[in-house]
This record gives sequence, C-alpha cells and structure tokens, in this order.
Amino acid sequence: MSDSERFADLLQQFDQANPQSVKGEPKVGEPVSGTLIAIDGEYGFVDLGAKSEGRIELAAHRDAEGQLKLEIGDRIESKVSGKDPESGMLLLGTQHGQRSHGIEEVERAYQAGQPVQGQVSGAVKGGLEVQVAGLRGFCPASQVDVRFIEDLSEFVGQRLDFRVTKLEGGRRPNLVLSRRAVLEEAQRIQAEETRAKLVEGAVLSGTVTSLKDYGAFVDLGGIEGMIHVSELAYGHIKHPNEVLTQGQVVEVAVLRIEPATAKRRERIALSVRALARDPWLEVADRHPVGSLVSGKISRLQPFGVFVAIAPGVDGLIHISELGAGRRINDPSEVVKVGDEVEATVIAIDRERKRIKLSLDAERAAEAVVDASAYAPKARKGQGEEKAIGSFGELLKAQLQKD
Repeated sequence: MSDSERFADLLQQFDQANPQSVKGEPKVGEPVSGTLIAIDGEYGFVDLGAKSEGRIELAAHRDAEGQLKLEIGDRIESKVSGKDPESGMLLLGTQHGQRSHGIEEVERAYQAGQPVQGQVSGAVKGGLEVQVAGLRGFCPASQVDVRFIEDLSEFVGQRLDFRVTKLEGGRRPNLVLSRRAVLEEAQRIQAEETRAKLVEGAVLSGTVTSLKDYGAFVDLGGIEGMIHVSELAYGHIKHPNEVLTQGQVVEVAVLRIEPATAKRRERIALSVRALARDPWLEVADRHPVGSLVSGKISRLQPFGVFVAIAPGVDGLIHISELGAGRRINDPSEVVKVGDEVEATVIAIDRERKRIKLSLDAERAAEAVVDASAYAPKARKGQGEEKAIGSFGELLKAQLQKD
C-alpha cells in the first residue's frame, strides 16, 4: 500500500470520528493548521479539515539528538508550499518557511559558492546529518574539520556553517556539505593577515594545537609553528605536557622562518623561553662571590658535581672543592645525586654564564664520615686497613679527631 492509499484510509477513519464543515482547499503560501494523524518514515500526515490532507517532512521537527518532537494528535501550524503531482497531496513547509523557498535558497548559495548555516541533527555512520533550510543534508566525516575528529557526536545540536558541494534536485534533494571547506577558507584569509606580521623576532599569540615528545605545535592564525622542547623553559623539560596543554593560548617569539622546499613544508621555529627572564642573571645578581647558595646535586662527573641552584641554572663544585681540603678520588665519596647541599660561591663568569662553588666545610666533613658505605671491600690476601686506602685513612683521621 502506498503512502497516499494508507493516508486516505486513515483520513476516512478520522473524518468519520471528527466531522467538520466543508471549506475550500488551501492555496500555496496560505497558512494552515491541522492535526497530525499519522507518521510514516520521514513524513507526517496532517488533517487540514474540509477533506484536505497535507504531508510534512519530519526532519525539521527533531531535537539535537534526532528524536521526534511530535506525536499523533499534535496540532501543526505551517504553510502550504506546493502540491505533490503524483498523489495530489498538499506539501507543507517547515518552521524555516516553504520547502520550495529552502531549495532555492540552498541552490543560490551552491551556485555562488557561499556558505549556508545548518543544524547538526545527528552523528551517523561516516559523517553528520545536517538540517539546512528544511532540507536534510550529509557532511562526510572527512569534511567535518581540517583535522581528523574521532567522536563526531560532539557536534550534534550545534549550528555550523557549511559549503554545499553537491546538490541534486527532485522530490528528495541530495545535499552534500563540507564544513572543512569553510574552515580552510577562513584559515587562508587569516593566514594572509598573520603572514604580514610574521618576521624573525616578532612576538605573537597562538594556540597550542598538539604536543609531541620533541615539542609543541602552535597555531599562529592560519599558520602553524613549532616550539622545540628546549625552547619551552630555561629548566630541563622532559615532555611539553609539563608546561603546556592542548588549547592553551601562549605568547611566543619567532626564532626562525625556513621557507618551503620541494621536499618539505615551511618551518617556523618558535620560543617561549626567549620571552622569559634569564634565571642565570637573577642568580648572579642575588648571589655574589662569597655568598651561600642552596641546591640539589643534579649530576656527578669525574671532575666534580653540578648543583641545581634554580631552574636552568647549575653551579659546578670542582672535585678539589668537595673535601674541605682533603683529597677526594671520586665525587661519589662525598655526595650523590639528589643530595641537598649548601655551597659557597667562589667565582662568577658572566660572559660564559658559569658559577663555581665550594662545598661548605662542615657539610664536607659530615659527608666524608657518612660516605663509609662507599668504601671498597677488602681484597683477598690484603689487610683491611690497606684495602680501605685513602678513604679509610680520612675516616680514621676524622674519628681520631673526635
């Protein structure tokens, strides 16, 4: 049974139960009011009285989740937009106006290459279902954004701009849309404005788009640059997520602009570190020669140890400055990585940004005593005292003093 035959049977039953006065058939463009008496697929059938019937598309009467907001018996306020030549049934417009007007509006935008606004009504397999001027359109997943979006449900309920990429007329127009085309055009215009300001040394504001092990990518306005992990801060950064988050707005300095070649794209090197005050200068000003500084042992080398005084600032304690006058064969005899120490500033080289330190004498003496765990074990056939060597002699001398 066709839609028209099914509707005719329903209408006859409705007329028998609800007799009404006879009126003329509504004309195209005339506002009408009726009762929804049947729902079949994408259409609803409306009794307009006077033995007049209408068919209305249900797409415009669904919520953001795609659920129908109408029920059998609801009153429908609409306009007559045309007449189905096959069934003679009146066609009713949607809340956006007459359906024929909607098609004309979309067709004009399609021909002119202008964007149209649509309401995303659902996330379906392969893309989004979008309502545009009373018409149902489809936006493929690859055309939703300039980047891959895994979960398209976040767009449901939003009103967005789209470019019409395909429009085939008929009773059920085939409407294919692209949001990506609109975004790319906006990026192109924005990129032209950014390009005018993009020079080495410029300070710009951008948005963090992604974080990688080696750095962070920043959208400067239609143009993307990268902050290498070494340019994020003066201190040691293992991963950009320690200081940045995706979507964060940051101020950056342009370090280099490398033009595109046949083998690679344009590269724009950015820096956050360049805009921060050099912590070395602050440490040098606050701790002149002879002053005490506190820090943590960051690494050991055969020639001495490095002390982290501030983020990005390490001072060096030469091995000759570790033993408070005593001979030290290896820095591990006195300290280990992670130890908190207090040291004296003995030299500052501002040009080379180096600070030389000497371990506090009291700390050195305590460290030598505590370092007994680092003494080598006696070798077979040797006396214990001889096996302990110079370290044992230092320990023995210390104990005798006590």
